Amino acid sequence: MTLKTGSNMKSMEQELLCPVCKDIVKQPIVLPCLHSVCLMCASEVLVQSGYPQPELPPEPNSPASTPNTRSPRQMRRPMPKSDRVDRLLRSGSGTYPGRRRKEGPPPLMLFPCAPCGRDVELGERGLAECMRNLTLERIVERYRHTVSLGSVAVMCQFCKPPQALEATKGCADCRASFCNECFKLYHPWGTPRAQHEHVQPTLNFRPKVLTCPEHDQERLQFYCKSCQMLLCSLCKLRRIHAGHKIAPVTQAYQTLKDKITKELNYILSNQDMVLTQITQLENRQTMLAQALESSRQRRAEALTNQVAEKRSLLEHAGLMAFTQELLKENDPSSFVHAARITHNRLAQSIESMQRFSLSADPSFRHFQLDVSRELKLLTDLNFIQAPLAPVIDTQRTLAYDQLFLCWRSPQDSTPAWHYSVEFRRWGWQRLEEVTGTCAVIDRLEMDSVYVLRVRGCNKAGFGEYSEEVYLHTPPAPVLNFYLDSRWGLHADRLVVSKEQRCARSVPGLSLLQAADRALTSCHLTADLLVGDVAITQGRHYWACSVEPGSYLVKVGVGLESKLQEWFHLPQDMASPRYDPDSGHDSGAEDSSDSPPPFSFLTMGMGKIFLPSSANSHHTNANYRESGFTNGNGPSSPTGVTYPLPPRLGVCLDFEKGRVTFYDAHSLRPLWEGPVDCSAPVCPAFCFIGGGALQLQELVANRNANQTPVRRVTIQSRVTKLN
Repeated sequence: MTLKTGSNMKSMEQELLCPVCKDIVKQPIVLPCLHSVCLMCASEVLVQSGYPQPELPPEPNSPASTPNTRSPRQMRRPMPKSDRVDRLLRSGSGTYPGRRRKEGPPPLMLFPCAPCGRDVELGERGLAECMRNLTLERIVERYRHTVSLGSVAVMCQFCKPPQALEATKGCADCRASFCNECFKLYHPWGTPRAQHEHVQPTLNFRPKVLTCPEHDQERLQFYCKSCQMLLCSLCKLRRIHAGHKIAPVTQAYQTLKDKITKELNYILSNQDMVLTQITQLENRQTMLAQALESSRQRRAEALTNQVAEKRSLLEHAGLMAFTQELLKENDPSSFVHAARITHNRLAQSIESMQRFSLSADPSFRHFQLDVSRELKLLTDLNFIQAPLAPVIDTQRTLAYDQLFLCWRSPQDSTPAWHYSVEFRRWGWQRLEEVTGTCAVIDRLEMDSVYVLRVRGCNKAGFGEYSEEVYLHTPPAPVLNFYLDSRWGLHADRLVVSKEQRCARSVPGLSLLQAADRALTSCHLTADLLVGDVAITQGRHYWACSVEPGSYLVKVGVGLESKLQEWFHLPQDMASPRYDPDSGHDSGAEDSSDSPPPFSFLTMGMGKIFLPSSANSHHTNANYRESGFTNGNGPSSPTGVTYPLPPRLGVCLDFEKGRVTFYDAHSLRPLWEGPVDCSAPVCPAFCFIGGGALQLQELVANRNANQTPVRRVTIQSRVTKLN
C-alpha cells in the first residue's frame, strides 16, 4: 500500500520546516540531538545567545530568487561553491579562532533546540561538530521540483545573454547547470568530462558524500553503535572508541533501512484498522452526547483529542511521505546520518497504534451490578500476562565512565522477550529491545543525577516499570590507568594481577625477623604502588576498593618526584599504633605555607580514618547521612574513624591543587585537602602489612569483545629507575 504522491508531498512540507525560521530548510546541519536546522539560523541563534559571529559563506541562490530580479551579468556569474559550507564547518564555525596554544580551551557552546525544549551541547568546536544533512537537502530539492514552488526555472549558466536557455541538466562534478547544447559542448564524448555525474538542474550543488568534519576529505566509512555516530578511518583509531562496537556504514545503512521499511509497511498496511478505530471513537462520542451534560463535555473533549491523534495518521501523512522519500537515499553514510530520528518517530507511531484504547467510556454510577462471581471466574483463567516489574540490582548498578544498569525478573514473573530501559536527566530517553538483564548508557554529563527504570515486554505487551533508581555520575572525567609496581622496595611481597588492576601485599620473612622488637615497637616497611600515568592538567576521577581485612592501606596522590624520594629511601615506618599522625600523610609538618607534596587517606581493618586539619575540609555531616556511622565512629583531636565504604573515589583538581575523596557508591564527599601540583602528580597506593586493593574496571571494557588496548590517558611516564 502506497500513499498518493500529489497530496502527500504537500503534507510533507511540515517535515521540511526549520524549527527556527519556520521555513523550508536551507543548507541544513544536524544537531547532536538529531534535529536539523538551517546553517544561517543556527549562526543567528548562537549570536543571540552571546557567542561571537561566525564567518559564514554567502547564501547560494535558491529557486525562490527569480531570474527577473537578477541582471544578465549576475545570471552568467558562476554559482557559489557549496563546498565552502563544508570548509566552513571543518574550519570551526562558531568557535574562537586565533586562540593561542597556551590558553585554556574555549567554553562549551550550548544551542537552544526548540523541538527538544532544552540546550544542546555543541562542544568546543561549535558548529564544526555538526555535519550537513545531505539527504534532507536532496529531499527538499525533489519536493520543490514536485510542487513547483515559485515556478522558477533554473537557467543555463553558460549561455550568452540575451539568448539564455532554461537548464535541462546539472553536473555534480562541475557544480553547474547546463542546457542541452552547452552540456554537449562542455562534456564532449570520449573525454573524462563525459563521465561526470548528471543530476537535475539546480542552483545549490552539494558534496556527493559526507566527509569527516575533523579530517578533511576522509569519508565516513564506519558507524560506532556505542556512541551512535559516524566515523572515518582515522576517528576509528582514537582511544575513545576502544572496545566499542563499530560496524561498516554499509551494514548500519542496510540495518536501519530495513527497520524503517518494515515500520513504514506496518503503518501503511494497518490503515483500515486506523479507520475502524476512528469509527469506534466517533460512535462512542455520539453515545456520550446522550449522557449527563456535565460529564459529556469533559469526556467528549478527551475523545476528540484522541480522534485527532489517530486521524493524523491518515490525513496528515507527511511523515509517511517523508519516509518514502528518505528510503530513496542510496548513500549509506548520508542515510544513517539523517534517518535515525525518523526511525524513532515511526516506532512511537507503531506503539501508539498497538496500544490503542478508548480515552473515555460512559458510566452510570447509580447502576450497580454484583459481578463478584464472574470476576472470580475471570481471575482464575490463565491468560498470557505481561512481565512483572523487574528488580534493579543496586549492588551491581553503578555510574563510572558510563552507566551500568543491571536487573532481574521476579521469580513468579512471566518471561520477557526483551526490555525497555529508560533514563533521564531532563526528559526521558529510551533504549529499545534490550536483550539480557543489563544495559550500558554512555555519553553522559558529569556530576549529574540520572533517573533510571526498566520494564519487560512479551506477547501480552509491556509490563510495569521497576522502581526508579538514582545514580550520580562522577564529578570529573574518569581516568583509566594501570598499576606500576616498579617503584616498590619489596617487590617480593607485592603480587600484581596480570591485568595490573589488582594488587595484594603479603607480609613475608622480614616481618618474622622483626618479631624480637614486637614488645617495644613494631617497624614495618611501606610498599608503594603507583599508577602508570602522570597528571599535568585538568580534573580527573578514579575509584578503587580495599579489602576489609587489610591491615593498613593508604590511597591518594602525590608528586612523582617526591614519591620517588620518600619511598626509595631505606627507612622504616613506625607502627601506626604508636604514631599519632598515622591517619593522613600529607607532609604538612614540613611546611605550613606550601601545600603538601602528597595526600593519602588511611584504611585498615574495616575502618577508614578521616583526619581533621586546618587545610582540609572534613565532611562528617555528609558521611553521617549516608548511614555508615551506626554510632561507632570514635572521634579524636586528629580525626574520626568510620566503617570502610565498599568503594573509594578520588578526584584530583590539578589547577586548584585540591584532592577530594568520595564514597564512590553514593558520590558523597568524605574528605578534601590540598596537594602540591607544581609538577606531575600520579595516583599512589601504600601497603603497610598485609592487604589488597582493586581498581574500578571501566564499564566500557565489560562488554568489549576483545581485550582492551593498553593505553595511557594523560601522559606517559618516562622515568629512569635505579
